Amino acid sequence: MTIDVLIVDDEELIRVGLRAIIDAQPDLRVVGEAGDGAELPALLARLRPRVVLMDVRMPAIDGIQATRRLLAGSADPPRVLVITTFENDEYVYSALRAGASGFLLKRARPAELLDAIRIVARGDSLLFPAAIRRLVASYGGAGGDRLDRARLTGREAEVLRLMAAGLSNVEIAETLVVGVETVKTHVGNVLGKLGARDRTQAVIAAYESGFVTPAAD
Repeated sequence: MTIDVLIVDDEELIRVGLRAIIDAQPDLRVVGEAGDGAELPALLARLRPRVVLMDVRMPAIDGIQATRRLLAGSADPPRVLVITTFENDEYVYSALRAGASGFLLKRARPAELLDAIRIVARGDSLLFPAAIRRLVASYGGAGGDRLDRARLTGREAEVLRLMAAGLSNVEIAETLVVGVETVKTHVGNVLGKLGARDRTQAVIAAYESGFVTPAAD
């Protein structure tokens, strides 16, 4: 199945470069481009992409506002992958909190970009534990008693801690010596109890509530 991608970036040169890399792949295709978040609603309704590559800093409607509107405006919204110049950026953190599935630096290698698109397209989050720790340490606000209110079981808490460490479902299953389907059930329960759209939002909640500490690398 071909993965349809929409590129949203105010720099034409960046859009051209991303399109060339993506369209060279047999399983990926760019279905449209936008220079600002204000153009998104019409394009999303017409093109229905699976993944949106979203710049965070744009002149009229930035990537944070665009991500919030995108996720609120559809029962089955596309996945958002933030493309950014600076890793430790408050805009990136805000976009992740708004519902983006992950972020990638514009200087990333083409293979990393392609892998990231495929990862988020299949419904997974693109988590870089060390990067998220730094973002939370720099920009994270207090998460209050969100984890307390969630009333996670002991096993669900273990799973969340391993998610925060960047482990996949398979790796979590190996660590806890349980089946992958069991882990998927626990992950689903964690997301539901936290009201998180995906793993990225769950991990951010874990850091902001103090359940996981953004210690130095």
